[in-house]
Amino acid sequence: MTEAQLERQHVDGERPAPIFLVGCQRSGTTMLRLVLDSHSRISCGPETRFLTDLERIVGRDWERLARFGLPQEEWLRRIADFFGGIHEEYARGRGKTRWADKTPLYAMSLDFVTRVFPDAQIVHVIRDGRDVVVSHRKRFGYWSAVKCVVKWPRYIRTARAVGRTLPADRYYELRYEETVTDPEKAMRGLFEFLGEPWEAGILEYDDKQHDVARKYTTEAEKRRAAAGTDAPIYGSRVGTYRRELDPFLRLLVRIFSGGMLRELGYR
Repeated sequence: MTEAQLERQHVDGERPAPIFLVGCQRSGTTMLRLVLDSHSRISCGPETRFLTDLERIVGRDWERLARFGLPQEEWLRRIADFFGGIHEEYARGRGKTRWADKTPLYAMSLDFVTRVFPDAQIVHVIRDGRDVVVSHRKRFGYWSAVKCVVKWPRYIRTARAVGRTLPADRYYELRYEETVTDPEKAMRGLFEFLGEPWEAGILEYDDKQHDVARKYTTEAEKRRAAAGTDAPIYGSRVGTYRRELDPFLRLLVRIFSGGMLRELGYR
C-alpha cells in the first residue's frame, strides 16, 4: 500500500486493506504476528482457521446454493462482511484501526482469500525448509517431520503461484533468516510494503499485551532459555538442521524438498 493510498483512507474514510500473514507452520509466523500486533494501528489477533471452510458456499455447495438466486459476488461480499466484521470489532476494542490475520493454513487457499478480500495484502513468511523440518520434529514429533518434507514445498509453491498473479503492492515475501539476523531492516521493509509508519517499539513485542495462548508463551520462554538470550527476536535457530537433522530426514529432504530449496536459493 502506498502513502497516497494510506492518506486516501484517512481522508475518505475507506477501510484499510486487511493483512493476511501466511506460511508453512514453524516458519516464524507467530513471531511476525506479535510484531504486527505491536504496531499502534494494527491488530493481529488469534488464528481463525475457519475462513476457508466458507469456500464451500461458492465451491462444492454452489449448485445447491445458487438456487437462492444470489450471484457468487454477493455471497463473497457477505462472507467478507462477516469475517472482516469480527476482526474490525476486535481491532476497535483494542484501539486499533486496521486488522491482520495470521493463519498459516491460508497459504493453501490464497486464491479464495483474495476473492473474498480483493484488496488484501499478503505477507508470506518463508524459512529454510530443513530448519522447518527440525522444528516440526521438536514440536510435533518425528512423523510430523517426515510429512513436512512434502508439506513445506507444497505450501510455498501454492502461495507463490497466487502471489505471481497479484500486483507488487499486494504480495510480499519475508525471509525468516533475514528477519532474525537484522530485525529492524527486515521489519522496515515489511512496514513500508504495508504503507504503515515505522515504530521502533514493535521489535520489543514481548513488552506488550497480546491475546496469545499460554502454550505459545511457554514455548517461547523455553526456546529463549535454550538459546541463552532474553531478546524477543534472535537468530540462534538458523541452520539448526546442520546438527539436528538425522541421515534419514536429510535423505527425505533432498528427495522431496531439494528442488524448492534450490529455487529459493538455500544452499
